[in-house]
Amino acid sequence: MDSGGSTDMTLAFELDALKALADPNAVFNNARQWTEYVGVVSEKPTYVVTNFTRKHRVRQDFFSGPRGVEESLENISQQFDTDRHVFVGVDEEDEAVADATGWEFLHVEDAAEAAGWTLATGEAAAEPAEEQSRDDWP
Repeated sequence: MDSGGSTDMTLAFELDALKALADPNAVFNNARQWTEYVGVVSEKPTYVVTNFTRKHRVRQDFFSGPRGVEESLENISQQFDTDRHVFVGVDEEDEAVADATGWEFLHVEDAAEAAGWTLATGEAAAEPAEEQSRDDWP
């Protein structure tokens, strides 16, 4: 993905968009070459995002925490003052949230094609039910 030579961009992935990618860690490492900040937002509970990012060794600059996606994007754009704010999502609902918060929207398939990322296929795209367990819980 070419940002026109500028790295002054904040890139946020909706958790389902990140799950649609074969190697989330490689995607984040690649994105760091042409973005200033990269992270994950989701309506899911914080531990679900944390478990996924730990499992895939994704180091994020921000995450939504207990907030919803819309509030998270609003807060992130205030905290990370970059020229561009791009939200990678999976559906029309994600696109509507991007529009409502002033973020550019990119469908995960379009982002993957532009950046040369590999989409997960078949069972790799579906996260196992272990998401329900709390392996980060004492």
